[in-house]
Amino acid sequence: MVISSSPPGKQNAGKAYKSKYKVRHDEASAFIALLRDCAKKKDLQRGRRVHDEVRENGLLSECAGALVLMYVKCGDLAKAEQLVYSYQSKDVSSWNALMAGYAQSGQGYKALGCFERMQQKGVSPSVPTFACVLKVCGSIKAIKKGEQIHDEIARQRLFERQIVLGNSLIDMYAKCGALSKAWRVFEELPYRNVVTWNAMIGGYAQHGKGNQALECFKQMQSEYITPNGVTYICVLKACGSIKAIGMGKAIHDEIARQGLLQNDIVLATAVVDMYAKCGELAKAQRVLETLPSRDVISWSALISGYAHQGQGEKALKCFEQMQREGLSPNAFTFACLIQACGSIKAIEKGGEIHKEINRQGLLRNDLVLGTALVDMYAKCGALAKAQLVLEKLPFRDVITWSALITGYIQQGQGEQALCCFEAMQKEGLTPNAVTYACILKACGIIGAVEKGEQIHDEVANLGLLAENVVVLGTALVDMYAKCGSLVKATQVLEELHCQNVVPWNALMTGYTLHGQNEQALKCFEQMQEMGISPNEVTFSCVLNACSRLGLVEKGNMYFFDMSRIYGVKPSLEHFACMVDLFGRAGHLDKAVQVIQKMPNSSHMAAWCALLGACQKWGEVEVGEWAFEQAVALDGSDGAAYVLMGNIYGTAGMYENAKQIELLRNENMAWKQPRSLWDDTGRNLHSYTSKNQLYPRTNALLKKTFHGWRYPYKNTFVLLQHGVSPSIPNNHKQIKLYSLYRDVPRALDLCKDRMIAHLV
Repeated sequence: MVISSSPPGKQNAGKAYKSKYKVRHDEASAFIALLRDCAKKKDLQRGRRVHDEVRENGLLSECAGALVLMYVKCGDLAKAEQLVYSYQSKDVSSWNALMAGYAQSGQGYKALGCFERMQQKGVSPSVPTFACVLKVCGSIKAIKKGEQIHDEIARQRLFERQIVLGNSLIDMYAKCGALSKAWRVFEELPYRNVVTWNAMIGGYAQHGKGNQALECFKQMQSEYITPNGVTYICVLKACGSIKAIGMGKAIHDEIARQGLLQNDIVLATAVVDMYAKCGELAKAQRVLETLPSRDVISWSALISGYAHQGQGEKALKCFEQMQREGLSPNAFTFACLIQACGSIKAIEKGGEIHKEINRQGLLRNDLVLGTALVDMYAKCGALAKAQLVLEKLPFRDVITWSALITGYIQQGQGEQALCCFEAMQKEGLTPNAVTYACILKACGIIGAVEKGEQIHDEVANLGLLAENVVVLGTALVDMYAKCGSLVKATQVLEELHCQNVVPWNALMTGYTLHGQNEQALKCFEQMQEMGISPNEVTFSCVLNACSRLGLVEKGNMYFFDMSRIYGVKPSLEHFACMVDLFGRAGHLDKAVQVIQKMPNSSHMAAWCALLGACQKWGEVEVGEWAFEQAVALDGSDGAAYVLMGNIYGTAGMYENAKQIELLRNENMAWKQPRSLWDDTGRNLHSYTSKNQLYPRTNALLKKTFHGWRYPYKNTFVLLQHGVSPSIPNNHKQIKLYSLYRDVPRALDLCKDRMIAHLV
């Protein structure tokens, strides 16, 4: 017989307690299972009812973690936060769930605040806690906080045992742009898996380091690590960023061989995006069309490709097809469509998209979309509309302002560009290198050399010039050259120690603009001695210089050497330069032959160059033929009418000149408004070539006869004798025309004098 050591009453009480505990545990487990099901299905209403039952049964402490997770998964973060903070939970999983919820909803700073509060309550972070916080640091670029977490992980020696933390550290540093630190962590890991490699490859790809990403991928393969879908997505992004089409096609073939495209829309979209970024748009569209299903992201990748390549019509057609499939555009799609409209100046379609964006209220939170609209209207020439959009945006950044500034510059409105620059600075925004480059261009347009010098000092003091040698260096050389400060332009170029052809082209352009054509050719020879390869722009400058100097044989030699020696295929502009070269020298037959041999004769500059030559040599018949071709090409272009009128005027055929003027009025062929500027950049008068403002203009010219700058795209062509006998010419009255901007330097400038004429 076994005698119990406990009294009968205590035994019964123990059994009752165990039974009650078991019932309570079973009830809590049942509620937890229900809450997990609600979280999985994101059924918030049912979850709230379960919460009420949990409260009624007094099981809140047992079910707190499951309740927090349910509210997080269902998107009610406020309720989840209330539960965690009110019950002073010591359960680290509840805190982790809340932090993860903030991270997933883009509230990174709240997640970090939650982490700080958790530590204050004495709750020790777990491995998932550190992983979550590192992810947050990467998303909001909080690298200092990330480094603190790194130090704590190292102190606890978790780094060596938990590869997930090593991967999280690499990902955090990569997202923050600290790729060298990411690589150091990568090398220190005792072992690496595919996630580790993906984090490193993805970091390089994200920051445009395509070559490093591909090298990393090759190293991964050499270590016999099998890539997965994420690896391929990162590698495809890298291929697109550096246009590595060969590698991209090889990855595509491997993905297709494994049959991954049919089941992974994200991977398929990456393939479409890679081909689009590499310019293989037909291939990108074929891949998209063969997919079993498409979403708005895959369509947007293709639309973006067409928009970036300037094929706006095809981008809009893709959008129509996407809509026919029942897919609604997102903010990125709209941004791509707006870019497409800007590329083809489809302002009406752009306006329709703008209305839809407003209807959906997207501009309230999407600055990228607002910037795209400003850029679209600016590219379409609707600068007032562009400025109105910018002013109505709830917030704007330096990129938004730069889009508007660029628009004014493209329309030759340098003064307005400078006004925008000042307004941007008043808002406390700091210009970047691109903004400064735009403003320097504006200074060049209006000849505001003093303002340009001020900007020069700013970029030098900020250290931007050293970091952006090509962009800012070229802009400075270009500005000084257009303002006539060629010595200063040369000095800047020499100080750059730059082996890039772009700033050299800017200096050569300045020399040709100001009639120093021998210097332009010397500059070309110096480039060759330094081993700098010329490009299309270089040869445009060289051929223009030869044309001005009458060096027909030398110019002809350079034209043939372009492709034969330098591998530069002659463009339509180069053919136009040759027309000008032969035309100036009186070889009109050869000039006509060049036009007839052009791959495409629909280039207005070539016809205008021929018309200018006909005026110089009094060749009416060839001029009439060239005029017919030019008007058939673009009847609204005023330059051809001016030149043909001058041909008739020079030949004494005044009635014919009047008919040309009447035809010009009938076709509304007036040039864009231009402006006269003084040395300080002050606008003296805006005019079109239609204006008859001789007395006032003559007074202005006499007042500032020696003090004019010659803006590159607004150079003034001053004819000492009018083309019509109705215009008095006995007191040096002058008729002004703005130079047709695409004519290849059809301008003679006399040094230190305010006289120029078309020849």
